[in-house]
Parts: sequence; C-alpha cells; structure tokens
Amino acid sequence: MKVVAGNWKMNMNYKEASALFNSLNNRLINDVEVILCPPSIYLSEFSNKLKNVKLAAQNVSSFISGAYTGEVSAQMLKNIGVDYCLIGHSERRALFNETNEVINTKIHLLLENEISPIFCCGESLTDRESGVQNEIIHNQLELGMNGLDLTQLQNCIIAYEPVWAIGTGLTATSDQAQEMHFFIRNYLKKRFQIENEILSQIPILYGGSCNAENASEIFSKNDVNGGLIGGAALKEDTFSSIIQSF
Repeated sequence: MKVVAGNWKMNMNYKEASALFNSLNNRLINDVEVILCPPSIYLSEFSNKLKNVKLAAQNVSSFISGAYTGEVSAQMLKNIGVDYCLIGHSERRALFNETNEVINTKIHLLLENEISPIFCCGESLTDRESGVQNEIIHNQLELGMNGLDLTQLQNCIIAYEPVWAIGTGLTATSDQAQEMHFFIRNYLKKRFQIENEILSQIPILYGGSCNAENASEIFSKNDVNGGLIGGAALKEDTFSSIIQSF
C-alpha cells in the first residue's frame, strides 16, 4: 500500500485551505492513498466533499466524552467521516507533553471507533548522536501500541519521523530511513508474530523534511511505503510531485 499524508499543522486560512483541498480532491491519483490532515475546524466541511482523498485529524482526545473544554472525541471524528488520525507526533509529544501511555489510550479509542491511527515515532538528534535510536523507537512502539492485537495493528499506519529532521532542513538519508523502517518492520514481525505477506501490507511512512527533490529516492527503499509530509504539503505543486514520486 502506497500512502502519502499531508500534515497541514496550524496553517492556512479558510480560503487557502479550501482551494488546496479542492484541487487535490478533484485529482485522480492511481495506486496511492492520499490523506489530508487539515486543522480540525475544516474537517466537517471537507468530509462532505470527499472524492479522491481521505481525511485525517491531527489529534484526538484521550477521553471518551465529558467536561473537557476544547477537546474533540474519537466518536465525534467518526461521525463526520474522518478515516485517520495522527497520533504521537513529535510536536504533540514535545509541546503538549503527551506520554506514551496517553498515546496508547488515544490509539485504542480511535480503533474502537473504526478510525485508523497514523502512529508517529522518532528519535531526537541527541538520541541519534548517542546511538540509542533503536532503543528509543522500540520503547515508543512497545508502550504506544500496548494491548493491540494483530487485527488492530492491520488497521494502523506507522510513521517514522526523526525529530532532528523535522523543520530543520536536515533529512535522513535514504539508507538511514530504510534502516529504521526495517527495524520497525522487524519489531512488528516479532511482537505480533506476523507472516511476511501480512507484514508487507502494513504501511510505514517516512516523515522528516521529505520534499519533491528527495521523495523518489526515499520511497524507492524496500521498507518505505510513502511519506508523512509537513511543509511541502502546503503547496499543491510540491505535494503533487511527492505523490507522483513512487
């Protein structure tokens, strides 16, 4: 499965967001699952117009319902037609202090509401320079996916995002990306006792300053199934080029 997800983060006013959504939504793209992650304020309207793209929320509450001002529940997202949701993004971990345990709770709530998590994991520059990136990723996967069974895993997408390559202009080499994607896939194989045929169907995306210039090389690697795109997803031409990079 080839997947390209565009994380718009907290960018674009209504006019800009609508124009980009409409342009991408009306474009037929063969063999690639295109997922757009706009700010939550736009989700409801966009969900009524879906043609060639899918929608993902950027976040979800860790609570089912109740007096949690400003929160949006998994059930609410499901009711307006959201298919995916980003979970564990490095910005949520760093800026909003989301722990692996909170991330795990959110994953279970999404799956209970038939929304597929796009589970993000990644190491910092200090982790990478210290050579402990595998340990960090293992811990994030182990705790974040605690309690999941194989059927639930098959409804997840994994996104490897080296924190040191997000918004810094730095990018993991294609070999570094492949190395970490292989590590993640091998972890999943051992943890869930998966046969290779099933394992190959679980998308693992690369996120970290992926752009129109380097996407083709990164996507060519055996264990890279696409990308979670940040800044380059805000412009139609660059995002379209990335989609066509397979």
